[in-house]
Amino acid sequence: MIMTTTEEIIDTLSFFDSWEDRYKYMIDLGKSLPAIDENLKTDERLVPGCQSQVWIEPHLSNGVFSFEVDSDAHIVRGLLAIVMAAYNNKTAEEILNFDIEDYFSKLDLVKHLSPTRGNGLKAMVEKIKSLAQASI
Repeated sequence: MIMTTTEEIIDTLSFFDSWEDRYKYMIDLGKSLPAIDENLKTDERLVPGCQSQVWIEPHLSNGVFSFEVDSDAHIVRGLLAIVMAAYNNKTAEEILNFDIEDYFSKLDLVKHLSPTRGNGLKAMVEKIKSLAQASI
């Protein structure tokens, strides 16, 4: 799974002058995600509210969440990678206490996404937070 930290993503995205370059970086981040088993691409794992298809498969081991994720859209895989930097290999408490709005604000991300992509990003975050909340 992605080994990039939220700080590294913030620093790298701020390095680029254009949003075209930032999108290319996000797509590259998405390409770094491991492939998900095709058998996990089921309706139960689909995230509702996303324009593209997004699958999230949570695993909880010793109180730590890890996620297998995928999307049928390159930019959305990049958004998943950004979300995974915040939430993968974290406890439920760490997930729930992480200030995702501040993180997205530092990335200057949401205002550069279409409304449907922004809603999908929020849906991914809510799905992960609900999984974390349910485990407590």
